[in-house]
Amino acid sequence: MIPHVDAVHLLDPAAPGHAAARTDVVRGATDVGFLTVHNTPIAAADVRRIVETYRAFFHLPAAEKAAYDMSKTGSNRGWGAPGSEQVDPDTNPDFKQFFDCGFELPEGDPLTALPSYAPNVWPETPGFADALRGYYAAATAFALDLLCAIADAVGEDGAYFRDKFTRPMALLRGNYYPERPAWASEKDFGIATHTDYGCLTLLATDGSSGLEVRKRGGGWIPLSAEPGTFIINFGEMLEMWTGGRIKATPHRVIGTRAERISVPLFFNPNHDVNVAPAGAAPIMAVDHLQARFDQTYVHLQQKAKS
Repeated sequence: MIPHVDAVHLLDPAAPGHAAARTDVVRGATDVGFLTVHNTPIAAADVRRIVETYRAFFHLPAAEKAAYDMSKTGSNRGWGAPGSEQVDPDTNPDFKQFFDCGFELPEGDPLTALPSYAPNVWPETPGFADALRGYYAAATAFALDLLCAIADAVGEDGAYFRDKFTRPMALLRGNYYPERPAWASEKDFGIATHTDYGCLTLLATDGSSGLEVRKRGGGWIPLSAEPGTFIINFGEMLEMWTGGRIKATPHRVIGTRAERISVPLFFNPNHDVNVAPAGAAPIMAVDHLQARFDQTYVHLQQKAKS
């Protein structure tokens, strides 16, 4: 069973339910690899607005969205067309669409030369950029508090992480999973089985089903959450960083008879943070992420081959 945690109880040591929330978090982080949180600083109405903002964009004609195609930017910024991401090399490219944006540095900052800090690509749709910027700010603030509290609960030093996210390589994504295509085979997925690459994923959805979490002993757990409740899971970087204490769990979206919108924030540290476990050779966060991006984005796969 995936733990369901009250965020106020977890984040406030004086809350009556604090000890129980920490116990649930330990099981979610160190065993299942997933949990859900409710009663958060981000209102359900705000989640619904951002979901509908993405939905309106994804329903635009493909020719209009093509002006923001990330295959032209060379980074993970802008629109990803169906088939532009392949998380499992043994399956076909994923049939979803997505739109990515990230942390914004001042114009001319030398770090913008790194793909992980590339300038955002904004559609001309009125209000789109402002909506995403506002949600990004709220989601990254909550994700940092959540990460530090979870780290504390599992026996890490939560305070250690706090200054590692001043320029986070946090990626906000809107995913559009269409109705499962009639042509789909056993090798076709909305997103194939994978583990996330970074630290903590803060996932909002429109409430639709589709996400499945792999059980430790085999099989799958369906998982959905209404707007206002967030699905939390952990990535390869945090598992490595904590010496395996926190677990990255495989998951997938097969696709159903209805479209689905999900909004993950992939919360990752500053580029120059050493994410290797204690006593191991240094591994810079940007190197780990870029290596995984190069394996996943089809336009980067093609660039590497050429």
